Amino acid sequence: MSRIVRFAATGGPEVLEFKEVVIPEPGPGEVRIRVKAIGINRAEAMFREDAYIESPILPARLGYEAAGVIDSIGDGVTGFAVGDVVNTIPAFSMNNYGMYGEVVLAPIHAVVRHPPSLSHAEAASIWMMFVTAYGALIDDAGITPRDFVLIPAASSSVGLAAIQLTNLAGATPVALTRTSAKRQQLLDAGAKHVIATQEEDLVAEVLRITDGLGARVVFDPVGGSTFLKLMEVLAIEGIIYLYGALSHEVTPIPVLDFLAKRQTIKAHNIWTTSGNPVKQKAAVDYILRGLAGGKLKPVIDRIFTFDEIVEVHRYLEANGQFGKIVVTV
Repeated sequence: MSRIVRFAATGGPEVLEFKEVVIPEPGPGEVRIRVKAIGINRAEAMFREDAYIESPILPARLGYEAAGVIDSIGDGVTGFAVGDVVNTIPAFSMNNYGMYGEVVLAPIHAVVRHPPSLSHAEAASIWMMFVTAYGALIDDAGITPRDFVLIPAASSSVGLAAIQLTNLAGATPVALTRTSAKRQQLLDAGAKHVIATQEEDLVAEVLRITDGLGARVVFDPVGGSTFLKLMEVLAIEGIIYLYGALSHEVTPIPVLDFLAKRQTIKAHNIWTTSGNPVKQKAAVDYILRGLAGGKLKPVIDRIFTFDEIVEVHRYLEANGQFGKIVVTV
């Protein structure tokens, strides 16, 4: 028997409930994992609310990222053995698998070996954040030391990963945050510049930092009315990756400026990378090298216990965290 988290109706954190279930033997292409830690993602709260890129099939499970130990292997699985310490990468639908559990099944294409230098909690925190940012900034944009990268919602786990990856590529990360409360934390995390968008003139500051040229790359999970300002400071032939919709406002596009400056707006999510075996391997290898060299590091805001899962989601939705929220099992 294993306790899992599921929800039978969409809504707030209170819809989450524990259920005792029998976790079957893994099927072909699956492994069974005894979970030690779980990474918490905003995508999971959105899925719980039916506000995600796919709708839950009720009753539904949750969870993309786990770290744990394989205790059983299905037919056709090679390269892994019982007792191996592994992590899961978001590369599946939560309508098919969920990592919020004491024992879970996972598809082998979403399983990677545990980075040996990390704890279970640290390893459960890294894959969504680094793979998402890697896919846009490293694989697609190919940022270089000449580039300025604007990073809205910079204190989120993906935002902090973007700061680290931008530094690793030699480019200049410019962190955007609503107030100056997290300015020093963001500087300590590697941001070269921090702009408090509710206290400073975003356009003037970006143009000052970039000597009037604007930023070639913007990595935005917010959208909404601020998108106009981001487009204004996007360089000629620059690219803006929209990978979230944290704002509930309409996201406008300044069409004439957009055409004049020949800019690109590109939808982005982790599946572009994690859903392609070749790209996933390249991302994992790149991230592992960065971790081994000390250039990439987990950033954990707070660790909860599995029993606190409802409170975990309440804390997530309060939007006060700096980095990743992790649950130990």
